[in-house]
Amino acid sequence: MKGNDYLHSLSKERLIELIEAYSKNWLAMDGVWFQSVERKLGMDEAMYHDAEAWRTFTVVEARRIKQFLGLPERPGLEGLARALRLRFYANINDDEITVGPDGKTLTYRTLNCRVQSARSRKGMAWHPCKPVGLIEYSGFARTIDDRISCECVSCYPDITDEGCACSWRFTLNG
Repeated sequence: MKGNDYLHSLSKERLIELIEAYSKNWLAMDGVWFQSVERKLGMDEAMYHDAEAWRTFTVVEARRIKQFLGLPERPGLEGLARALRLRFYANINDDEITVGPDGKTLTYRTLNCRVQSARSRKGMAWHPCKPVGLIEYSGFARTIDDRISCECVSCYPDITDEGCACSWRFTLNG
């Protein structure tokens, strides 16, 4: 039996469970390699490689999601909101998306972050997400629609919103 044959036999509920398991596995792999570099070479070196990995991965992820959703070339903030809902993170973190009253901004907040929770449980220092987050979220948004820019509202080590793990604002330009 080929893998896809087995997948086709699963119920919708079981497929959703599998997606959630795959998402956790993906995040575990991301954390395992990062912590290996962090232990051996230090946080700065680990952050360098993390940034380089996200610079490429976020574009790959966004392109595949954009294609899956059948989004047009420039789907605006509505398309970005739909795409954010299908990222691996959306299956394992608690988040919220709000669109500004002008319709030209979208705020994405991660309310509970598995990465920070896991590091905290292990007695490790928090991951300094902001620099890599800027690369990740900016690259993802630009791939969905090249008119969208991204700015950090709150992300460790620059926490300005205690009600969430991180917050990002996307603006539709032009």
